[in-house]
Amino acid sequence: MSYIIPAAVVAVAAAALAACTDRTPRPEKGEYDQMRREMVDLIADYSSEHKVRDPRVLAAMFKVPRHEFVPEELRHLAYSDRPLDIGEGQTISQPFMVGFMTELLQLKPTDKVLEIGTGSGYQAAILAELARKVYTVEIVPTLARRAEETLRRLGYGNVAVRVGDGYKGWPEHAPFDAAIVTCAPDHIPKPIVDQLREGGRLVIPVGLESGLLAGQDLILARKTKTGLSQQIRMDVRFVPMTGEARRPKP
Repeated sequence: MSYIIPAAVVAVAAAALAACTDRTPRPEKGEYDQMRREMVDLIADYSSEHKVRDPRVLAAMFKVPRHEFVPEELRHLAYSDRPLDIGEGQTISQPFMVGFMTELLQLKPTDKVLEIGTGSGYQAAILAELARKVYTVEIVPTLARRAEETLRRLGYGNVAVRVGDGYKGWPEHAPFDAAIVTCAPDHIPKPIVDQLREGGRLVIPVGLESGLLAGQDLILARKTKTGLSQQIRMDVRFVPMTGEARRPKP
């Protein structure tokens, strides 16, 4: 699909699914590989405009065990192309959107990447398969700790997790070759742009969650000598960025 399903809808669906968990057969360990292959085939076969084509991205998505990043009661849905509830009002992103946003970054094996919104840690794992080092920031402490434990258990030693306000980035490790944001502010945060090197890429959803002007655009931006070039790639719906991004402007 081309849009992220609203979190409220996901939460209701997840609750209903959890209620019938005892009646839902759990996949055997060997079945996950086939389910993951079917997921990758699906996202590689979207419309020509939004198809994920990069073989490195597709290979990373086949390798990373998405079921390890979702709650036990939802693991039978781990390879469906939908977001899933991970608690704290947050979701693990739809696989297509993870692949599409990752492809836009055009990562190289030598790249250092900033991620804002760790969530489950799944997106960070995909990035870690493609880049040298990933620095990821999560504002919800329980999610950050859980993601860090999962990433460590799966052997992703090139991912560093920090609890903090993603609006401020991670300046101690700047400059970054690329940055990806998985929550939506109503504008592109200047600190994140400042922490990109010249030529660095940024993929970020920007827009309002509600109101007369509600709507979000997925933006691909590149830092240049003269500023920030921007391109709108599609309409999306992400959870809003919290912290500094929600504070009233003077």
